[in-house]
Amino acid sequence: MIALVQAEYGPHARDRLREATSPGITGARAALESFYYAFNHRDLEALERVWVRDPLAQLNNPVGGMLRGADHIVALYRRVFDSSARVEVTFGEIIEYRTADMVVFAGREVGRYTDPAGHDVPLRIRTTRVFAYDRIAGRWGQVHHHGSIDESDALRDYQRAVASGGG
Repeated sequence: MIALVQAEYGPHARDRLREATSPGITGARAALESFYYAFNHRDLEALERVWVRDPLAQLNNPVGGMLRGADHIVALYRRVFDSSARVEVTFGEIIEYRTADMVVFAGREVGRYTDPAGHDVPLRIRTTRVFAYDRIAGRWGQVHHHGSIDESDALRDYQRAVASGGG
């Protein structure tokens, strides 16, 4: 089934991982919202709980390249959270592609980050997040993420800001 989602997940997202145990679309959306809660609140522990603990879970994004395994993925987010960039995004324009045990959420993240000089810089990332229902664990978890920044100058500036360290 394919559906347009009339929702956005951003700084006001909630940690709904307890609800991510529901095997239907409500549980998958709870896991997605929990990711945006964790990201926007720099909550590394919550973010780690969103990702499945599988060595083939994969993240492809503008800062980390292609990473596999929750430990590597969490390490990248730690670097982003520890940077002075102060990234904040809202995921919208979402299309859901769903089966009983897997949902692909595709849309756009729009937000901002703080550059090394302290200026707010707009951010737009084409984003796909894939969640699967693990019947053994009894919950939804993120298994894949792909994000792309279209403009090369914007990509370079964002990569520099996140690499700037110390926040």
